[in-house]
Amino acid sequence: MTDAPDPASASADPGPDLGPDPTLLIVDDDEAFLRRLGRAMEKRGFDVALAGSVAEGRDLAMRRPPAYAVVDLRLEDGNGLDVVEALRQSRPDGRVVVLTGYGAIATAVAAVKIGATDYLAKPADAEEVMRALLAREGELPPPPENPMSADRVRWEHIQRVYEMCDRNVSETARRLGMHRRTLQRILAKRSPR
Repeated sequence: MTDAPDPASASADPGPDLGPDPTLLIVDDDEAFLRRLGRAMEKRGFDVALAGSVAEGRDLAMRRPPAYAVVDLRLEDGNGLDVVEALRQSRPDGRVVVLTGYGAIATAVAAVKIGATDYLAKPADAEEVMRALLAREGELPPPPENPMSADRVRWEHIQRVYEMCDRNVSETARRLGMHRRTLQRILAKRSPR
């Protein structure tokens, strides 16, 4: 079998400038989402590597440090921030976007403090991810079309206190004046819109 050029790609727009190193690591434990985003980013010119766990992500980050990375925050075997730290150690100039279905300001702040360049809440499409990865330094995102709901503001406050208490559920519940089990149920749910 010969490697003939794909006619569709030959006439396609060259796309944005990814720089001299278009390597991209995507870490997510949702296999369907991982493969779908991987294919979409390959079509946009990235050289994609996929990982389904913290362990795989850290291993790839150390063996083949990518120029770009998209890392899910909550993975089955741990926290995606561990992968972000490994990426920062192996490639300090890399651009990392943290992507999660459990979006909260507190975790966004934690991600940025350890070196993430942006933070997106799921569901995010390939275009949003691409914009975040290629955004210029200091470029501000557009303001949200819809402000946060009261439920979302409450969720953000709980997440902030939870992070301040180093993710200690008992201490967070005490500070918020709520039952520990109630807090655990709230933390297990996805963030409200």
